[in-house]
Amino acid sequence: MIERPSLLPAVLVAATTLAFVTSPLLVPEFGGFEPDLFPVPQVNAPVQPAGFAFAIWGVIYLWLLVSAGFGLIARGRAADWMPMRPALALSVGIGAAWLPVAMVSPLGATVLIWIMWGTAMVALLRAPGLDRLLARGPVGLYAGWLTAAGCVSIGLLLAGYGLMNQTGAAIMALLLALALSVAILRFGGNFPEFGFSVVWALIAVAVAGWDDATVVTWLAATGAGLVAGVTLAASRRG
Repeated sequence: MIERPSLLPAVLVAATTLAFVTSPLLVPEFGGFEPDLFPVPQVNAPVQPAGFAFAIWGVIYLWLLVSAGFGLIARGRAADWMPMRPALALSVGIGAAWLPVAMVSPLGATVLIWIMWGTAMVALLRAPGLDRLLARGPVGLYAGWLTAAGCVSIGLLLAGYGLMNQTGAAIMALLLALALSVAILRFGGNFPEFGFSVVWALIAVAVAGWDDATVVTWLAATGAGLVAGVTLAASRRG
């Protein structure tokens, strides 16, 4: 007799996703790291994206929630969904605690966001090829945003702790985001949702600095075009 896969991983993903999606209700006033939380206050840091960028979280939350519900109800015991579930549950489970930490400690929040990123990437690489729109799609969008957000956090820390000036820190952060994104899209697989999320963030950084049109602005805009091109090429490869 063949033993059926356990339903527990699907339940765990659903529970942690629900906690993640509802976590903003606990900290509704959060709008980014407070400038004074850094030894060198980060006011108008050039690495910060324009405010509209964060609207993508509505899509991420809703898509992950729908994915978790579908995964529990329709694919609860599906073998091809099982490999991604432990890493995804860990990522969104940590994400449920991220906002309260970010309110008081940018350093702690940055550590957490990179753990979220690493586990999200494991989940994306293990996501099933079938049910793409309800498995790989939402995880890809989520992982792409974490790539950009994690690099922005590093840029803020570099400048906020006086290790670099704001422009240098922003350039370093953007180059890291580009290197990671291109590598993932080039060697990881066909992840258009991941690419879209990174492009969205880079465009938002460019828009935020458009009035001054600094090197950071042009790097973000050029990077958005580069990531879009690599994403398209990966999609054509299949």
